[in-house]
Amino acid sequence: MAFVSQFSQLPCRTLSLNPPQTQLISKPLIFPIGPIVAGARAAAGKLAISARPVFKVRAVENDDERGEEKKRPYADGPAVAVAEEEEKPLEQSEIYKLKKALVDSFYGTDRGLRVNSETRAEILELIAQLEAKNPTPAPTEALSLLNGKWILAYTSFSGLFPLLSRSTFSLVKVEEISQTIDSEGFTVQNSVLFSGPLATTSISTNAKFEVRSPQRVQIMFEEGVIGTPQLTDSIVIPENVEFLGQKIELSAFSGIISSIQDTASNVVKTISSQPPIKFPISNAKAESWLLTTYLDEDVRISRGDGGSVFVLIKEGSALLSP
Repeated sequence: MAFVSQFSQLPCRTLSLNPPQTQLISKPLIFPIGPIVAGARAAAGKLAISARPVFKVRAVENDDERGEEKKRPYADGPAVAVAEEEEKPLEQSEIYKLKKALVDSFYGTDRGLRVNSETRAEILELIAQLEAKNPTPAPTEALSLLNGKWILAYTSFSGLFPLLSRSTFSLVKVEEISQTIDSEGFTVQNSVLFSGPLATTSISTNAKFEVRSPQRVQIMFEEGVIGTPQLTDSIVIPENVEFLGQKIELSAFSGIISSIQDTASNVVKTISSQPPIKFPISNAKAESWLLTTYLDEDVRISRGDGGSVFVLIKEGSALLSP
């Protein structure tokens, strides 16, 4: 029965009761099947034939056992995977609710300029909760997420308040404050977009940044840029206005308005062709730093000098929609 123990080492799944001779010798380098089968038939005769069903039964039993062993981890695996998949969306859902609540709390604050103590406390609490769930603990190692244009939604940085308050008492309005990061060139551009009755323009600063820690970057300002004013191409005048309690019809001024629109169009073409004005920045205050405490594909929370906080939303995010 020595041939029985040797034969049982073969992979039984590929064997049948009457295997073709070509299959038995197709892989002689793996195992010398042909000589063993011939010797077994000459020495044992019918015994080898009667032993074949035993081999088949053994193969079936081993297949069953192996099948059960393979199925058990597979059965356990999906259960764990499903649990993880269920837990992950739940965590993401909680984070999204926090982000939505934070953005909603900015309503009426004018980016932090007009905020009472109660709303400020609510905002700071939501910021702290988001920072505790930060999915990117090392933002400077995830530069692809930092890359792009970020719109300022809220700040406690008092240095911006004079700029924001100026638009409250004049015809010039701050339309947008943004920060654009180029993670490949290691550059940062801070920009403020202004709009007036007849034109829009922007003031920007260009800077370089260096990674100083997994969360911190050092920013070195290089130049300022005053953008070319873009005049309003069309002026919309209402049909009537109310002045000192009286309604004044403006239809009589339609010819003058049309002339102004034509003149404005010509001026737009002239001014827009002029290059922006650039000036170097070189003083002791030309450096700053930012610590990013929360980062995902939609929201970035950074902290700067004096404990100021900045909440920015990625351009194109649904969170910017009203």
